[in-house]
Amino acid sequence: MQRNTFLVASIACCLPILAFSCNRPPADTRAADEAAIRQTDLAWSKTAEAKQIEDFMAFSVDDQLLLAPNGPMITGKEGVRKMFAGMFAAPGFTIKWQPSKVEAAVSGDLGYSIGTYELSMNDPQGNPVVDKGKYATVWKKQADGKWKVAVDMFNSDIPLPPPPKQEGKHHAGA
Repeated sequence: MQRNTFLVASIACCLPILAFSCNRPPADTRAADEAAIRQTDLAWSKTAEAKQIEDFMAFSVDDQLLLAPNGPMITGKEGVRKMFAGMFAAPGFTIKWQPSKVEAAVSGDLGYSIGTYELSMNDPQGNPVVDKGKYATVWKKQADGKWKVAVDMFNSDIPLPPPPKQEGKHHAGA
């Protein structure tokens, strides 16, 4: 009888501890995730600066979305590769970027980086043209713990030029 009482008392003591440990929220890894995203974003920029398309594409998930300015959304790694390979091959092309803000979800599976970029390439006359702008990238943590680009969007800070004046057309009320 004494042995059964000890067993019941032991189980009774352990149940609350077991229940508490099962209901504990996951550890908050945001600081480490944000540092990893920042480091990954900077490493990704280095591959773009070096125009290393395969190394550059290694940072992408297979179904990446690219939201580049003045064009349709590009879905999938092959479409993203084609666009950036064309940019990397353009005469005088250079690009670099710097994250200014990085945040990660408490869940530890998603995060984003926001920052600025500087891009340069030659115009049709061979003169360098510089573009500065901003970007937002959504990062997704992979099963191996690496962060990869799920969505990338960028656009220029340079205002669009005014539309050309149309000669010979008169507007009502003018």
